[in-house]
Amino acid sequence: MSDNSAQAEFWASESGRNWVRHQRGLDTIMAPVLDAVLEHAALQAGETVLDIGCGTGAATLRAAQAVGSQGAVHGYDISPVLLELAAKRTADLPQVTLTQADAQTHVFAKGKADALISRFGVMFFADTTAAFANLARALRPGGRMVMAAWGPAHLNPWFMDPARVASGRLGTPPKVDRTLPGPFAFEDADRVTRLLGAAGLNATVTPVDLRLGALDTLDALAEQSCHIGPAVGIMRDFNATDADRTAIRDGIAQAFSAYDTDTGVRVPARINLITARV
Repeated sequence: MSDNSAQAEFWASESGRNWVRHQRGLDTIMAPVLDAVLEHAALQAGETVLDIGCGTGAATLRAAQAVGSQGAVHGYDISPVLLELAAKRTADLPQVTLTQADAQTHVFAKGKADALISRFGVMFFADTTAAFANLARALRPGGRMVMAAWGPAHLNPWFMDPARVASGRLGTPPKVDRTLPGPFAFEDADRVTRLLGAAGLNATVTPVDLRLGALDTLDALAEQSCHIGPAVGIMRDFNATDADRTAIRDGIAQAFSAYDTDTGVRVPARINLITARV
């Protein structure tokens, strides 16, 4: 079994701090994804829920509202940086507990949870099959999993437009194996069902096309993309100058203008919605 030390280091670094700085905008953008997860999870009052990769607490908060004071929501994340903000946001909710842990190896209470949810938190395991076998043990018989992951990269311009603009300015970075832990590790639905099947789960992967939530302006979205996402790594690897950064930000704004609407910038996305029962 491989460990997730690289992910722990990444999310405890400046990358995690950038996520915290942009939390409000990111939660706005990803709100339609979380809506889809919670609609399918159909959480009930009094249930016990695990939020895997809870990050800064967006899904944890919504789940806590759904299960009420008689329920319980346990959020798990590998990043102390993200959990610090999550703790502040959930401080007034006694039904919420937060734990810094690697969900791949954490020893969960066996068979206690009714449901497991995740908004983009399960694509980063070094050993996906081992991780899901571990998570399945935490659910009671009949317990359900509902998780969102990014679908194919070419159908997700929120990632690919900034990458294209940054590469056009600075050069093409080396190709990466997208099956490795990362945002697109679950883009191949057949691969996901095989990996979870090896963990003893009969999973269903449903492609969902939606529009991400809207920030107020193109400039706000472009600026965020210079701190979160693939353009960041490209600018770092090619030692981008201030002039490069300005040109890339302006280029991203131009690319995203194709998705500008009367209600804000609504970037299309393909999400893989993964469901399973134990």
